[in-house]
Amino acid sequence: MRIELATAHGAAARPNEDWTTVALPASGEGGTLVILDGVTPPAGDDGCVHGVPWFTARLGGALAELSGSRRDMTLAEILSASILRTADSHRETCDLSHVRTPQATVVLVRWGADAVEHLVLSDSTLLIESPDGDVQAVLDDRLDRVPREALRSVASADALRNAENGFFTAAADPSVAARAVTGGTPSTRVRALLALTDGAARWVEVFREGTWTDCLALVRKSGPQELIDRVRAAESADPDGLAFRRGKPSDDATVAYVEL
Repeated sequence: MRIELATAHGAAARPNEDWTTVALPASGEGGTLVILDGVTPPAGDDGCVHGVPWFTARLGGALAELSGSRRDMTLAEILSASILRTADSHRETCDLSHVRTPQATVVLVRWGADAVEHLVLSDSTLLIESPDGDVQAVLDDRLDRVPREALRSVASADALRNAENGFFTAAADPSVAARAVTGGTPSTRVRALLALTDGAARWVEVFREGTWTDCLALVRKSGPQELIDRVRAAESADPDGLAFRRGKPSDDATVAYVEL
């Protein structure tokens, strides 16, 4: 088995709000992958005294623990329980009803002898490669379906956050787990997994440097850091976003690669 992880913050003045881990049980049977992209709040109060990195570490830790120890629970149930556990850890000090309470996108994968299960919530990406080289992109495209003009102001974006006809993230409401994209693949049909926060997925989605298949091939050949380095080079070549429009000039980027 090959496991490689890489992450880099997008701006020196801000902490990295992404979080990732791969956990393998002592038995050597199966494993789990978690990747989170913390949602950077706009300037102003978000009702929380802790911050996004604290939130992603708490949520990520709960997801890793439960997905590894509770094989009787579905991934959606694990996400729901992890959101509740995280919310309970700061509901006495923070206003969890605030629309910008700390939140994150989620990719959660669990594999065993028979199947590879997956869950994706919001705009992080999971690539699943089959033994014959076919690459399937698992995407939650609801944010992409929101008209760009609707996201140009904080107020209009807030109205669409975790709302019908908008987009959903893991915040403080456990019921959002039911909105996630979930599925499973027989283990014999999976050769490799690649999870990307949207800062790393820019190589495909923003800069159009290659396809998802090309992206996975690049990581297999040169490692996750090479993908991040290429994204950074593309961002540096267009610092003002004139050629490639994007919300941030440079974003936190995280890559998790597992070859089964």
